[in-house]
Amino acid sequence: MLRSQIVLLAAAGTANRMIAERLSICQDTARKWRRRYCEQGIEGLADAPRPGRPRVFSARIVAGVKALACEMPTSSGTPLARWTCPELARHAATSGIAPAPSASTERRWLANDP
Repeated sequence: MLRSQIVLLAAAGTANRMIAERLSICQDTARKWRRRYCEQGIEGLADAPRPGRPRVFSARIVAGVKALACEMPTSSGTPLARWTCPELARHAATSGIAPAPSASTERRWLANDP
């Protein structure tokens, strides 16, 4: 929505400074989206690919592991009072939820959830 507003205001001849003031954004933001639209057209307004390694586990797998972590281990036949990350990883792998995520990966997933 913001990107299209920037482009529409630019098409009307509005300067980047005025676009920034009107939309409460930085001039650099107005300049960036205006330039990308001029260079690439409507496709330039889409998100560019992010740098870094692609995800190994899908959001569905992460959600499945988090759901399992919210259950008591005894409900899934594991004789524990509470989940440890290594046990959770092992159970997720044996139950088919995830293809063997490491305990540190699961710990990071759970830590990112407030």
